[in-house]
Amino acid sequence: MSEDKSYYFCGIGGSGMLPLAMIVNAAGAQVAGSDRALDQGRLADKFQWLQDRGIKLFDQDGSGLVDSSQILVASAAIEDIVPDVARAIALGCKRMTRAELLAEHFNAVPRSIAVGGTSGKSTVTGMIGWILTEAGRDPTIMNGAVMKNFVDADAPFASSRVGAGDMMVSEVDESDGSIALFNPEIAVLNNVSLDHKSLEELRILFGDFIAKSRHAIWNHDDAESHVLVGSGNLAKTSSFGFLDGADFRAVQVEEKPLGSNFVMRTDGTDYPVSLQVPGRHNVANALAAIAASCAVGVPVDIAISASGSFRGLARRFDIVGTSHDITVIDDFGHNPDKIAATLQTLKAFPGRVVAFFQPHGFGPIRKMGAELAAVFSENLGNDDRVILCDPVYFGGTVDRSLGSDSIVDAINAAGGNAEHIAERPKCGDRMVELAEPGDRIVIMGARDDTLHSFAQSILAGIDHDKSNSQADG
Repeated sequence: MSEDKSYYFCGIGGSGMLPLAMIVNAAGAQVAGSDRALDQGRLADKFQWLQDRGIKLFDQDGSGLVDSSQILVASAAIEDIVPDVARAIALGCKRMTRAELLAEHFNAVPRSIAVGGTSGKSTVTGMIGWILTEAGRDPTIMNGAVMKNFVDADAPFASSRVGAGDMMVSEVDESDGSIALFNPEIAVLNNVSLDHKSLEELRILFGDFIAKSRHAIWNHDDAESHVLVGSGNLAKTSSFGFLDGADFRAVQVEEKPLGSNFVMRTDGTDYPVSLQVPGRHNVANALAAIAASCAVGVPVDIAISASGSFRGLARRFDIVGTSHDITVIDDFGHNPDKIAATLQTLKAFPGRVVAFFQPHGFGPIRKMGAELAAVFSENLGNDDRVILCDPVYFGGTVDRSLGSDSIVDAINAAGGNAEHIAERPKCGDRMVELAEPGDRIVIMGARDDTLHSFAQSILAGIDHDKSNSQADG
């Protein structure tokens, strides 16, 4: 990537596009873009922030593309009839996917850490980035979620960080197969389970991913990862997990509502660790992050200290607030593993759970609807409630014949308490109506930046409704 290039991002406000645009912009390239949300008048603060940093924004009508030297950065799934794409074709502009541009930048960096796996990628990426920053390595970080430790007045959307060091850490995506584009020094494999692709496809993608690295960090507790590591001729490996035999092992785990304490055992030495992020899954995430950081020379005591001051990510078990002893939590859970981790973290402590889920498309319901229903049925009790609205849908020709009601029917058939309310605002009204002191309301879903404001509206609704009830009483 050279400074004299000009990149035009179609969908620049997306969780993967925005951080990459900031990294490319900081490298000296010209950056402009468009976004459907901008045209619709949504997320104004985000787009104003981009414009304040010198990034020109245009309507998504092709008007921002004026020269054949511009490089269009757009999802491979975007159809040629989209005005930006049609205009780029007419001009003869080169087209790249987000992943291709990221890989081009990533593979040119002297030292690199790539984080892959079905679940936990963003958290582990953020943890590693924070550890490297605290260790003085000044890394560049590419993430798909806002990292709370890096948020300030100048960086309210801190899903990336541009550093002056020789090191880059990035999450890499298997859902579109683009993980194959990356050649990392350190490859972190969190886990392998069903999500966007079949297990057969995932085994190939993740197997090739760790085989290309000079040092693979892998989940000792994950059976699929065991098979991949055992079948590959890997240069060097380090494992993490809870079970005996892991190179970085957690023992004496004490879960708390907003964090955890545990002992990390490595190289025959025990180290106390305290985390500010809750759940056993985050203990595993911390082990992975510490192992990866140690693999690039960070002293273990510095890695442990930094992991203890990691405050988490936006929309990853993100506590929106508490009103009248009812807590609202915003979470990115959207596949079976992520949802299970969130529900298990909640159910480790007393109190009813009211879980809201917005499926991240109609395709995922067809691919894993049965598994999604099972994870709610298996992790929630008789008193808990589940509410689903219709899937997020931004247009296109996707088959919409199988919807959220199919998941609700399966949950209820298994003995659960689930409701399908098509319109999301009415789901919010229903949760406010249901809410009782001691409840935890968790809002789950992906691919929709408005879910956080939805969670905030529910907290405000509870505060208003319960305050009025007390006044009336």
